[in-house]
Amino acid sequence: MSNINRKKDALTYHSMGRPGKIAVVPTKPHSTQRDLTLAYSPGVAEPCLAIAENSEDAYKYTAKGNLVAVISNGTAVLGLGDIGAQAGKPVMEGKGLLFKIFADIDVFDIELDTKNVDEFVNIVKALEPTFGGINLEDIKAPECFEIERRLKAEMNIPVMHDDQHGTAIISGAALINACELQGKDIADVKIVVNGAGAAAISCTAMYVAVGARKENIVMLDSKGVIRNDRDNLDATKAEWATDRDIHSLEDAVAGSDVFIGLSKADVLTKEMLLTMNSNPIVLAMANPNPEIAYDLAVETRDDIIMGTGRSDYPNQVNNVLGFPYIFRGALDVRATAINEDMKIAAVRAIAELAKQNVPEEVNIAYNQSNIRFGKDYVIPKPTDPRLITEVSIAVAKAAIASGVARKTIEDWDAYREELHKRLGKEDRIIRNLSAKAKTNPKRVVFAEADNTKTLRAAQIVKEEGIAFPILLGNKEKIQNIIKEYAFELDGVEIIDPQAEIDSPRFEKYAEHLYKKRQRRGINKLDSRKLMTNRNYFAASMVEFGEADTLISGLTRNYASTIRPALQVIGAKPGSRVAGMYIMMTNKGPLFFGDTTVNEDPTPQELADITVLLDSAVKRFNIKPRIAMLSYSNFGSNEGTVSDKVRQAVKILHAEHPEIVADGEIQANFALNPEMLSANFPFSALNGEAANTLVFPNLESGNIAYKLLQEVGNAEAVGPILLGMNKPVHVLQLDSSVREIVNMVTIAVVDAIEHEKNNNN
Repeated sequence: MSNINRKKDALTYHSMGRPGKIAVVPTKPHSTQRDLTLAYSPGVAEPCLAIAENSEDAYKYTAKGNLVAVISNGTAVLGLGDIGAQAGKPVMEGKGLLFKIFADIDVFDIELDTKNVDEFVNIVKALEPTFGGINLEDIKAPECFEIERRLKAEMNIPVMHDDQHGTAIISGAALINACELQGKDIADVKIVVNGAGAAAISCTAMYVAVGARKENIVMLDSKGVIRNDRDNLDATKAEWATDRDIHSLEDAVAGSDVFIGLSKADVLTKEMLLTMNSNPIVLAMANPNPEIAYDLAVETRDDIIMGTGRSDYPNQVNNVLGFPYIFRGALDVRATAINEDMKIAAVRAIAELAKQNVPEEVNIAYNQSNIRFGKDYVIPKPTDPRLITEVSIAVAKAAIASGVARKTIEDWDAYREELHKRLGKEDRIIRNLSAKAKTNPKRVVFAEADNTKTLRAAQIVKEEGIAFPILLGNKEKIQNIIKEYAFELDGVEIIDPQAEIDSPRFEKYAEHLYKKRQRRGINKLDSRKLMTNRNYFAASMVEFGEADTLISGLTRNYASTIRPALQVIGAKPGSRVAGMYIMMTNKGPLFFGDTTVNEDPTPQELADITVLLDSAVKRFNIKPRIAMLSYSNFGSNEGTVSDKVRQAVKILHAEHPEIVADGEIQANFALNPEMLSANFPFSALNGEAANTLVFPNLESGNIAYKLLQEVGNAEAVGPILLGMNKPVHVLQLDSSVREIVNMVTIAVVDAIEHEKNNNN
């Protein structure tokens, strides 16, 4: 991706809609005058007085217990250096976003315009009444050590500098497991740490805390080996100085067991790697490019365990495996600190998690059938849903055992369930699908490639490794748009159906359409004319295996887009076609169908649509709980629609008793398990809310998803076309680039599933 496009996309992402990445959202009703009198004056006086009498009640009556401050002065922002407090704000907002999506922790980002340690410490100390925890971020060394030390000593809430301890915790877990796999005792391994910044210092201290010996460690900074005879060493570096006869990185690496890179790209050469002991361990964590390229390292040494900071290679050392869950556990026991015991507990929990059987959704996300503990899997994947339970619980237990918890958890099973429920799976679905698509990208034909949004989406999926785009349309027009907007689509095939009229391919496509539709009013001349239409041509490419899937519908209505696919490809034998939307809500994903295809299905057709939805939802590794909706609850009203739904449920229960579905039922009862249980305890949906809603007709389904999208602020992913003989997906009219990318991701995963089923 060029710097020009990266800059443009990043600025657009941060500026679109409401500027920035985070917002404050009310958590209590506020629509009536009574609500407002309770939220503010005079009702707010009561919790104020309660807190004045007992300060611990702040956790009961305010957001303090789930609120973390991400605080920086902008002196060491990512790889950008000292860019200032305000310029670092997007990073701090981004950290807040990660806290929220991975651990349901609310964040205020605070940027302090000061480089004075005393001033920084005094400001943060004064904020203690507001927050349940403090995450320090992007503060340069050595000041960061003093700031964290003083705040931890002087504050009574958890404080952690993630730049130091996050990498230390995750790489510590990786090192423990790598040593075990390589048959090495961590107490005996010789470790080279290349880098001496905040992260490197903290990592090295963590390795010693989990068993490495100080005398076996050599540390280097930009000036070379940190030795006792070096002048002007600050206290943090002096602690790791060596008196061994080692003067260069080459000297240090020779005969070592472990290389830890927290420096810059390509400083570890192939020749150096060959001088390491047998079964070496290399964690090259410089970003974006590691100290030695992954491919070069594994080609040079087949006995190596290699990890990087990158997501496109095995063993990614990613701080997101740690900090959200460490703070989650600390907040939930109202810890006064994040101490060494809690950090080591996180290390052990992450290391142990990698040895457990991997959940199916993680295997699915990475398109593997059996990810397991080994050289290419020494730490968990960031998408592993167990991190929130395993790490948070380990940290909470360590806080209690070490005496820094002000709240004790008695029922750990109940706490585990609470953690499970904290996060909806909405963006996890897309993240997992994206990971799966990247493992086996497919050829996606874009039928409307003469559009800037389509081309931008094509560039994104190409860069992300999700798909190989094929562009349909006027070649000159497409190339002009690519040039005008500086899209990086070199090497991508562009096909103009109009220019293909005399080609053998065009003849083959037209003849196929004629044979399929000759008894449905299409003659040979019609079939040739229709084949100049990009949607017919794209569908034919998929039908003949020259593309794996197609995307269209951005500029045309749904009917005119789906018709060519139905005529050229058609439904699976014995199946019907239906449309499904995934509605990403703040309570998790909801699956809606049919929202796009069947106008007024019969009871049998409604049952068939439900079977399609059940199968589709299961592919997202979610157990479907299907409500078949009506304006009636189990016969409470008679009418054409309620009778139809009632008959469809009877058919479904008779033909597919294994499907968890019930109806006819009103939407509020389907989504509110307490209401359902109190009024209809006999329902098959009792116990949990429905996650899949089947609408009685196209009208109601279409209206419902659009209302939820606009008024309920839900993101709609779809329509996902179900029941086709080959993967075809149709966009909403005027979809955003993000929506196009999401649909391409789903289309690729659909193509992977088709390929898998055909091979079986």
